[in-house]
Amino acid sequence: MNRVVLIGRLTKDPELRFTPGTGKAVASFILAVDRRFSSNGQKEADFIPIVVWNKQAEATANYVTKGKLIGVAGRIQTRSYEAQDGTRRYVTEVVADEVQFLQWGDGPQRSGQYNQDNQQWRDEEITPIDDGDIPF
Repeated sequence: MNRVVLIGRLTKDPELRFTPGTGKAVASFILAVDRRFSSNGQKEADFIPIVVWNKQAEATANYVTKGKLIGVAGRIQTRSYEAQDGTRRYVTEVVADEVQFLQWGDGPQRSGQYNQDNQQWRDEEITPIDDGDIPF
């Protein structure tokens, strides 16, 4: 089984490209994921490269920007390529099949999700809760 679920913040705006020939959309970005425990009281994070394909890539590039909180689910993939200087480079990245926008722009908070399997976009409103009505 190869499945990973991450929640983190984008380190920069997603980069949207289209593959030559087929024209498939592909977005890539780095997700900063906080570590659960930190050494010496300093907060630490891991920086995970994420790749998203097709309409989900376009939605991600259009609706989220640097610093926004998102969740991704997908699989870990490793690949290698030959760099221009002739050396072999190895890359480990997450290929996301599901992206959830946990924080939108400066307007009201919303939650949205594009499911690659169902090929549909789901947009949900978040209703604020009044803590004054809770009896405990």
